[in-house]
Amino acid sequence: MTRILVIEDEPGIALGLETDLKLEGYDVEVARDGETGLRRAREGAFDLILLDVMLPRKDGFAVCREIRRARLPVSIIVLTAKTHEAEKVLGLELGADDYVTKPFSPLELRARIKAVLRRNISDTLETYRFGDIEVNFRRGEVRRAGAVVETTAIEFRLLAAFIRLRGRVLTREQLLDEVWGRDSTPTDRVVDNHIMNLRRKIEPSPEEPRFLTSVRGLGYRFDG
Repeated sequence: MTRILVIEDEPGIALGLETDLKLEGYDVEVARDGETGLRRAREGAFDLILLDVMLPRKDGFAVCREIRRARLPVSIIVLTAKTHEAEKVLGLELGADDYVTKPFSPLELRARIKAVLRRNISDTLETYRFGDIEVNFRRGEVRRAGAVVETTAIEFRLLAAFIRLRGRVLTREQLLDEVWGRDSTPTDRVVDNHIMNLRRKIEPSPEEPRFLTSVRGLGYRFDG
């Protein structure tokens, strides 16, 4: 499960972020000041940090700087109420992957989180192997027993999403959001058809899938 650390001192914002992100299926932890947030970032294996700039005990810029100096393998999105371009640039120069200016909509924040996590898997994981399958994210290529498997762009994005979220049960709605985008309007049947096609290309026995399994009444899970 994707783990997110929220470092935010405003109780209402922190609670709102924690509730919304947990509903999205993330494992969320909250720290209320910069020093505690930095300590938890060092101790915990987080995938992403939502980092407020104006924090007690240690501000967000200092936290971001120390996380990058420690070479922790975690993505950072800075949350700031400030609108000055120089401060946004400073956050990015210190190593933040993106920033969101308060007030922000939950839809925008969720979209930015997903975009950063997608970039993160391609930046940190060049290849992924399961069974006799090798997925090369930089080349956008799938090989089976060394031979290239022809996949469509949708099939490749679908497989990449399953790998990034491996072990989690994903509903058809979540898959539509992850792969096609929130504004697209394909049907659930389209998702099922693409998964059937993908199984033919990655499963030893597509009729009895080993890696990409159905979870009755819920959706699909990848266990490669």
